[in-house]
Amino acid sequence: MFLGKGTLMAFSHGSQRTRAGGIKINSSSWSRTRKHVPQVSPDSTAALSIFSYHLISCRKSVLSMAPTSVNVESAAALSDPSAAEKHDKHEPVLLNHVAHDAQEATEGQKNMSVMESFRAYPKSVAFSMVLSLCIVMEAYDTSLIGNFYGLPQFRQRFGVRLENGDYQLTSTWQSGLQNATQVGQMIGLFIGGIVAERYGYKKTFLGALVLNIAFVFLFFFAQNIGYLLAGGLLCGLPWGAFQALTTTYAADVTPMALRPIMTTYTNMCWVIGQFIGTGILRGLLSRPDDWAWRIPYAIQWVFPLPIMVGVILAPESPTWLVRKGRLTDARNALRRLASSSTKDAELDVSIAMIAHTNEMERLNSEGTSYIDCFRGTNLRRTMIACFVWVGQVACGIWFGGNVIYFLQQAGFDSDNSFNFGLGTTAIAIVGTFLSWFLLPHVGRRTLYVVGLCVMFTVLVIVGGMGIPAPRPDLGWASGALLMVFVITYDMTVGPTCYCLVAEIPSTRLRIKTVAIARNAYLLASIGANFLNPPIINPSAWNLRGKGGFIWAGICFCELVWAYFCLPEPKGRSPAELELLFENRVSARKFAQTKVEVFADNMERDEKHDGPMTVRIEGN
Repeated sequence: MFLGKGTLMAFSHGSQRTRAGGIKINSSSWSRTRKHVPQVSPDSTAALSIFSYHLISCRKSVLSMAPTSVNVESAAALSDPSAAEKHDKHEPVLLNHVAHDAQEATEGQKNMSVMESFRAYPKSVAFSMVLSLCIVMEAYDTSLIGNFYGLPQFRQRFGVRLENGDYQLTSTWQSGLQNATQVGQMIGLFIGGIVAERYGYKKTFLGALVLNIAFVFLFFFAQNIGYLLAGGLLCGLPWGAFQALTTTYAADVTPMALRPIMTTYTNMCWVIGQFIGTGILRGLLSRPDDWAWRIPYAIQWVFPLPIMVGVILAPESPTWLVRKGRLTDARNALRRLASSSTKDAELDVSIAMIAHTNEMERLNSEGTSYIDCFRGTNLRRTMIACFVWVGQVACGIWFGGNVIYFLQQAGFDSDNSFNFGLGTTAIAIVGTFLSWFLLPHVGRRTLYVVGLCVMFTVLVIVGGMGIPAPRPDLGWASGALLMVFVITYDMTVGPTCYCLVAEIPSTRLRIKTVAIARNAYLLASIGANFLNPPIINPSAWNLRGKGGFIWAGICFCELVWAYFCLPEPKGRSPAELELLFENRVSARKFAQTKVEVFADNMERDEKHDGPMTVRIEGN
């Protein structure tokens, strides 16, 4: 959470639901709710109490440094946690201003433009981009095996000889190599979520990078296809961790206006990595020996070292530090992300907003374990994140994005098919860039649903073109349609997915939810890895373009789910999303629902313990 200039809010011990449609912040509500939730440590409680008090005091004294009796009590409370109870006597008077200031702070963040956010927190963008290079590295790594299927030297080394004298990897080994990587990533996602929550993002990043360097040796020195299988399984461990860490870190360190850009930037990193991989293989087509595939594997060692330098220089996630009760460290991390012109008072306000959101979520969901992702309203949020990410497979990208191999089976030679693949990947980069302009105006839900509609249509047309006997003109037409498919994917479903899976979960469970959702994607990928090779492999079903009908049916199922179940989180703060999910607002009414997270001058309703009331405009 990052706030605009001139806004102040504070964080208190508890939150009270009211009929008026907001959250009333006061010290007395803590006594009402504390029996229902696990207790925070006295040190944490005291720190948050004193931190809140100083923020509210700033409203009147403008950060006066004059020693007062109140400041003396604050200092005493910091050194003595028991002093927090004495300090509470000041809160009933001071907290009259909290609701107004918090409301103003939230609106201030929403009103910040992209350029204002960038000027206020330029280093948050820089560090997020540097750490997202892990995805460029992973995309390059994972793209190799798929592109190697079209590399004659690789097929001759690890494939079997066909009746026509050509070499080809069997569909079983194609599926096995890809699925070994997926299984490794699933394990890495699960472990990465636990390690990151305990030790922080930076240490997890560094550990995963070291493992990646070590496991690449299996690829480079492969003597048979079993080496590739083992290398894919082991390299999948750090690759899985990268997938959860990069998106979560970007969401944690960037302001609301920049969050869609920096989370969808992950999709661009995937495309850039694939572009690099395809380009390198295109340049090595003329090599007749094993170095045609060993050199691309060796290039994997180039990526980790510069990324390690970036990770070491980057600050830890302020959101993670707040969850650990390290408010001073969180403020220091935020200072490193902000510009020099950003005032200290603004940083204090931002930390307070993060702490307030964390406390709201803690009251509604007690823990931060994987099991908590499936409890209460978090179950719905987890399921949405899972289906959104599964949509990247269900849309048919396994069929439509396998351009090189598909075109070769349609009669293209290696040079032309790789050139076609490079052009398609370059267009995909442009598609992700265009999504940055569409997301703030169109919204996540609309872009996701429209993208599925277009891709469904393309798959049906390609399927129809696969019914006649193969002809060069049909091959070119199919290739052109696949380019439309890819640019649509990378302008809609591809990048929007990363934005949605970062915004839908609660901040306390974000990295765990992202890990679960990515695992759902990997499970779907395993199914696609078994389904797609036989569809286009001449030694199996050999459906060629007719396979578009199969994927069109799967895409239609995802489209129906998205229309009825996918909410619109555009323009919502984490606190607002928390209340929308808590009140079980239907997906199609998210955009029309007005939520008052902080209500001004609300009276406590002792008789009402249920969910707060929200106002819904329209039908």
